[in-house]
Amino acid sequence: MSIHPPESTTPSAVSYDDIRLHFEVQRLYAVEARLLDEHRYADWLELFADDLHYWAPVRTNRLRRQQALADGSPGEVAIFDETKASLAWRIRRFDSGMAWAEDPPSRTRHLITNVLVRAADEPGEYIAESAFLCYRNRLEREVDIYAGGRTDTLRRTGDGGLLIARRTILLDQNVLLAKNISTFL
Repeated sequence: MSIHPPESTTPSAVSYDDIRLHFEVQRLYAVEARLLDEHRYADWLELFADDLHYWAPVRTNRLRRQQALADGSPGEVAIFDETKASLAWRIRRFDSGMAWAEDPPSRTRHLITNVLVRAADEPGEYIAESAFLCYRNRLEREVDIYAGGRTDTLRRTGDGGLLIARRTILLDQNVLLAKNISTFL
């Protein structure tokens, strides 16, 4: 799954339900950013469905005529290729004191914008596209900035909430200059 422009760039009439869904997704992303910036990773993990796929393919530079090959495919090398269980393992490692790349912990600021939401093919599921910027600072001089786009599949829960079931992250760089990628995006 990759991030595509909306099917129509012409603004159309917006219903109350559309506005409510958009607000709900914006709020979900604001809560998610706050949890990450406050290092509340166990709480952050609760925003995801049990069958989560959290994926960031490697991107390559290609000529215009080869752009379809620029983003990696499932099963190929990826920056992230995680499940909820593997994210839980990483979070436990942070909490254990054994994640030396995060001791002392980084300071981060996650900014999420340009959110577009549409119904998915499955009832009770939505596709949400967004742009993100994550600023990371560690120690005195380590600064990393990650920018890109995300495509999420959101699933309605039995109590009416939303969970993130799939996340595809496309970074706007194909070579990561950071010493590590211990930051969640």
